[in-house]
Order: sequence, then structure tokens, then C-alpha cells
Amino acid sequence: MALTTEQLVELASEHAVAARERAYAPYSNFLMGAAAVTADGATVEGVLIENVSLGLAMCAERVALFAAVTSQQAPVVLALCSKRTEEELTFPCGACLQVALEVVGTELIIVAVDPNRNSAQTTLGDLLPQGPKRFTPDY
Repeated sequence: MALTTEQLVELASEHAVAARERAYAPYSNFLMGAAAVTADGATVEGVLIENVSLGLAMCAERVALFAAVTSQQAPVVLALCSKRTEEELTFPCGACLQVALEVVGTELIIVAVDPNRNSAQTTLGDLLPQGPKRFTPDY
């Protein structure tokens, strides 16, 4: 049975909220969970993993996207759950958007959800309209 976009968004949001509880954030206490969901509902979760060396930390969204690539999944929805930032829902950072652009594309639906399940959605193309594109030489 094919899932609707609304069902996929809800599934991704539920998994992102659940994943958030497993985040490793001893330095910031900014718990983040993410979920990448395919058109048939297969779900891969990710969590924020901090490190005392900040450059070695990894956002929840990239963990989910990398796991999707590893398991040969093609996400159509990526949800991120965290507390609000300055009273606004928190959307993925630029690095996460660039990775999503590389491994999925501009049509990816991005969902920001808070722990109370308030959410908003957009597309990657709307969040990153001028993002770098892959260059494929014409041999």
C-alpha cells in the first residue's frame, strides 16, 4: 500500500521525536533526532552525536542521511526534532542541507518538529535554492 505524503511526513516526525531521546549531547544539552523516510515508509533514524572537539560532532540529519545511503535507501522525507531556537522551529544547518542536496536532491521534503509535535515543512529546494550542484564533466 502506497503511503501519502502526509503519512510519510507523520511517520518521519514520529521517528525523529523518538530518536531525539537517544541523542548524545553532553556539552550543549541540545537534543536532536532525525528520521529519513522512503516512499514505501522504510525509516532510518539519526541522532546528534557531540564531541569535546566540536569539529568531530555530527548532526542528527547527517547521521540519518548517511545511514540511508549505507542501507541503500532513497529518502523522500527528512524530519528533524529539537527544541526551538529563539522560539522558532529548528531546520537543518547548511552542512546538513548540502549533504541532503548531494544524496537526495531538491525535491526532498524537510520537516522541522519540536518535542510537542508542532511542525512545519518545506522542500530542500526552497531552503537551499542556490546550493552547489554536482559538476559532471562532459567527456
